[in-house]
Amino acid sequence: MTAIKHALQRDIFTPNDERLLSIVNVCKAGKKKKNCFLCATVTTERPVQVKVVKVKKSDKGDFYKRQIAWTLRDLAVVDAKDAIKENPEFDLHFEKIYKWVASSTAEKNAFISCIWKLNQRYLRKKIDFVNVSSQLLEESVPSGENQSVTGGDEEAVDEYQELNAREEQDIEIMMEGCEYAISNAEAFAERLSRELQVLDGANIQSIMASEKQVNILMKLLDDALKEVDQIELKLSSYEEMLQSVKEQMDQISESNHLIHLSNTNNVKLLSEIEFLVNHLDLAKGHIKALQEGDLASSRGIEACTNAADALLQCMNVALRPGHDMLLAVKQQQQRFSDLREHFARRLASHLNNVFVQQGHDQSSTLAQHSVELTLPNHHPFHRDLLRYAKLMEWLKSTDYGKYEGLTKNYMDYLSRLYEREIKDFFEVAKIKMTGTTKESKKFATLPRKESAVKQETESLHGSSGKLTGSTSSLNKLSVQSSGNRRSQSSSLLDMGNMSASDLDVADRTKFDKIFEQVLSELEPLCLAEQDFISKFFKLQQHQSIPGTMTEAEDLDGGTSSRQHNSGTPLPVSSEKDMIRQMMIKIFRCIEPELNNLIALGDKIDSFNSLYMLVKMSHHVWTAQNVDPASFLSTTLGNVLVTVKRNFDKCISNQIRQMEEVKISKKSKVGILPFVAEFEEFAGLAESIFKNAERRGDLDKAYTKLIRGVFVNVEKVANESQKTPRDVVMMENFHHIFATLSRLKISCLEAEKKEAKQKYTDHLQSYVIYSLGQPLEKLNHFFEGVEARVAQGIREEEVSYQLAFNKQELRKVIKEYPGKEVKKGLDNLYKKVDKHLCEEENLLQVVWHSMQDEFIRQYKHFEGLIARCYPGSGVTMEFTIQDILDYCSSIAQSH
Repeated sequence: MTAIKHALQRDIFTPNDERLLSIVNVCKAGKKKKNCFLCATVTTERPVQVKVVKVKKSDKGDFYKRQIAWTLRDLAVVDAKDAIKENPEFDLHFEKIYKWVASSTAEKNAFISCIWKLNQRYLRKKIDFVNVSSQLLEESVPSGENQSVTGGDEEAVDEYQELNAREEQDIEIMMEGCEYAISNAEAFAERLSRELQVLDGANIQSIMASEKQVNILMKLLDDALKEVDQIELKLSSYEEMLQSVKEQMDQISESNHLIHLSNTNNVKLLSEIEFLVNHLDLAKGHIKALQEGDLASSRGIEACTNAADALLQCMNVALRPGHDMLLAVKQQQQRFSDLREHFARRLASHLNNVFVQQGHDQSSTLAQHSVELTLPNHHPFHRDLLRYAKLMEWLKSTDYGKYEGLTKNYMDYLSRLYEREIKDFFEVAKIKMTGTTKESKKFATLPRKESAVKQETESLHGSSGKLTGSTSSLNKLSVQSSGNRRSQSSSLLDMGNMSASDLDVADRTKFDKIFEQVLSELEPLCLAEQDFISKFFKLQQHQSIPGTMTEAEDLDGGTSSRQHNSGTPLPVSSEKDMIRQMMIKIFRCIEPELNNLIALGDKIDSFNSLYMLVKMSHHVWTAQNVDPASFLSTTLGNVLVTVKRNFDKCISNQIRQMEEVKISKKSKVGILPFVAEFEEFAGLAESIFKNAERRGDLDKAYTKLIRGVFVNVEKVANESQKTPRDVVMMENFHHIFATLSRLKISCLEAEKKEAKQKYTDHLQSYVIYSLGQPLEKLNHFFEGVEARVAQGIREEEVSYQLAFNKQELRKVIKEYPGKEVKKGLDNLYKKVDKHLCEEENLLQVVWHSMQDEFIRQYKHFEGLIARCYPGSGVTMEFTIQDILDYCSSIAQSH
């Protein structure tokens, strides 16, 4: 506010010869807030004028402008609204009432106080102050002092000050003593001047009369100076006497300082010695534990662990400057280094022996798992080894070379152990999948590497573990005359060397359980081993650190890409990568064995790829939720790619076999085998993929298969010689529509509608084509009549055409009496019965459609007769009721 006040004084009031005394920031009450300033000012020239000025900021906001001004004499009332509570609102009553709201109560009070003081000084007419605190209204303005009206300005309102009561009284007495004081002011002023000169002379005489007193005062001062000189002499003598005492005290002080310095040095030396003794002294018990401690018992491991921690603390003590130059410190550090080397060698040797012993002991337990589809439990071994976890952490921080050697030895021994266990486990799984006793006996008698199952599966794989055999051994589909679809050779289920009759739901369920059990056994095995590696080797398993590994270790090759001579541990990102590399080395046989098992399952039945895709996807999803970058997640993800490839190949082979279907020229077609097998595939897939994660893959396969079915149904229908094309299309698309309606596959809604449309169109086409044969002449006659009408001949003039007159119409109608019509319909029923297959059971549907179509044609013929041969009296020799009776009796007789 001070800055604003100075700016207003400089820019607005100084050019107008006015002085700003008080300012308040206000806005109008009850309206949108538009701030302005009310300023109380006085003019610098006489006569003095007091004003209240409203100042407003310009619209651009860069300068202030004077908006309106009121003289103080026009102000009638100042209403402060509330004399007790703080209230920023107040009213000023000029020619009209202005209601204001101050930015603060303090500013409002200061402004009202200024108005009151200006009113008391310059106006005879007093302003009415309403609801104003009595503390703000002073009784009078102090005189004789150069104060501002507000009491806070440094400048006076005016140089002239009012006389107080005493001064007024003195002037009145003086003027009463001089009669012409008022009539002749100059003479009165001259008199006052003369009297002032008299007073000045009297003052000078009085000063000269006081010279004697001054001389007396000077004499007294001289005496005081003499006394001071005497005191200084006494003080000098005292100082000489104390000089010898000072020298003695200095000697005593110096001696005390040397004693204090010696004591301080002794304390510091004792502190350093205590520091070295406390931090570089290793207990005899710890030394004995490091040299001779039993690393096989729990108590010995605990003692060695405590001793190793104490040794590490001693070696990691932060020595103070100069300690490393002490011979005793160097000897102690060398002793600690020797102890560390000795204990590190002893610990590494013991753990290597434990790893070797684990391999031998675990191999003896393989026999009990050889006939069961379970993997040996390594929990006891992990539990025993975890007792050494703290010692491994100590070894990692003190001697990384030995720690690294232990890591490699553990991977070497355990990878061979796991390889034996996993290969035996997978061979048992393969035997259970094939279910053949001969192969079981061969597996029991032959060495592991030459087992029959392994030879069989290896023949299916190349170096990458994928199927490499040709597909030429796959049987082509052929349609036999037998009505049993399951006896038709090489159905879509026959993807390998086995026939479809050997494959049933029980076999597939058995395979699904075996495959699920294999994954369920592998998953906890890998997770347990990964968790053990993380805890035992003290590696960061779950901490997520951004960045990539720059110095990775080649664990598979057995050589290190860098040397850790400094004993510096790996960063966290490299430790996470080290876990993955160790798991890859230890379980290097899992992925190829899984690929072999998948190839065997695909050879047994290609539809097993559906089970494998669902199960493998679920396990991959579960593993990724735990740790997306783990060994298990990566391995199962790689195998899932192979399973997905087999699934895609299964779908492609089905489409290819659809294209290779050949139909018999001597028997009717009926429901095509790939249409029936699509129904089986869809039913099986829907049961397998219910709530599965990879539903999108099945939907894509559905789209490919149904397109192939549609295309090849039409292809077979076009090539069919014995069965009419419309019958092949009608029956197969009816079967497809029924299948899709039953299964309710959401992604095939469009194909379901298309199948229904094709079925309806070909049913209608077949009915129309068949009905044209029993009433052939009648149909030809009326087709000719319709052709003449289409050429422009009027309907009533058709009877004048020679080939279509009334006599010709009667001849044609006489050729089709009721018996002939019934006979023709009976022959038509037999012919339709020969065309249609029993499996789809569409005979009655087709026959009913033919009946409706025949009645429609009958009504159409009657309409043509009525329009083209009016008044001829010619009618058909059978009625609609006769047609209904004929059709009903024919259907019942057959």
